[in-house]
Amino acid sequence: MRVLSSLTLAPLFAIALAAPGAFAAERAYVPVEQRFNAEQLKATGLDTLSAQQLQLLNQLLSQDQTAVVTETVKQVRSERKGLARVEAEPVSGMLKGEFRGWSAGTVLELENGQRWRVIDGTLFVGKPRPAPKVTIRPGMMGSWYLEAEGQVQKAKVARLD
Repeated sequence: MRVLSSLTLAPLFAIALAAPGAFAAERAYVPVEQRFNAEQLKATGLDTLSAQQLQLLNQLLSQDQTAVVTETVKQVRSERKGLARVEAEPVSGMLKGEFRGWSAGTVLELENGQRWRVIDGTLFVGKPRPAPKVTIRPGMMGSWYLEAEGQVQKAKVARLD
């Protein structure tokens, strides 16, 4: 029976990995006698089951599949609720002090006191500039990107305070 339980998981994994719309249409249970060929039925001893035993086995496996699919759907929907993007407003301000650019690890401080560390990105300006205007915009999955006025490159940043 343990072999059968692991064999019934394959369709469930396919359902779990399918597109969100696929969860709505529950996959139909395929009876054991249609899943295995004659050699496999004999090798597992399923060919010795009576018609009533085979019917009960299919009924139990079908109920188990339905329960697992239902639970998986609940779990996936619950996890996806947490992925909803939080709408955050961009932050604008002036950098404190002279601006020479950034690289990973650089801490940039705004005049309003916010401090941001560069996670990814490099920018070197030829001539230092006094306190440029910057905009820090939200990205996907909680990331933030800093843009300095007059510059094309952006820096992925994380707030320190």
